[in-house]
Amino acid sequence: MSVRLKSSTVDGRLQEVFGAPVAELYATATGPDAPPALTRALELRSFLALAEEQVARVRDRVHEAMAPDRDMAELSAADLRFDAQWLEAALDARDGYRAALGELLRTMPPPDRQARPVRTAQPVVAAVLPPSPLAAPAPARAGAARGRRP
Repeated sequence: MSVRLKSSTVDGRLQEVFGAPVAELYATATGPDAPPALTRALELRSFLALAEEQVARVRDRVHEAMAPDRDMAELSAADLRFDAQWLEAALDARDGYRAALGELLRTMPPPDRQARPVRTAQPVVAAVLPPSPLAAPAPARAGAARGRRP
């Protein structure tokens, strides 16, 4: 399943900020006039959706292993430790993506005032300064390597 179709915990916020459902935002982001903030927000949202899916998978696996009707002989401390490590990594990733996306949405300009980058040809000015009358002329051997002494 594509991350575009997976739901995430920030979908409502993205729709609120950008004024369109997530599916439409992905379609807009592929266009040539897509605002950079939208592209970055959707990239972070995609990573977040994957991290949230990982959290849910590990949670469901642990719940299944710990179900009251499961045979106690099937429990494995090693498997549960591994799941705990995996869950910790997935939660760290989820929290990091949520924080980065939240920061992006807080710091970007409102959609009605987002400026589009404009490229203009800048003329290049090359100027050579005349020698300063106060500067003393360099000695004839200035910068020359010294010869070896016997």
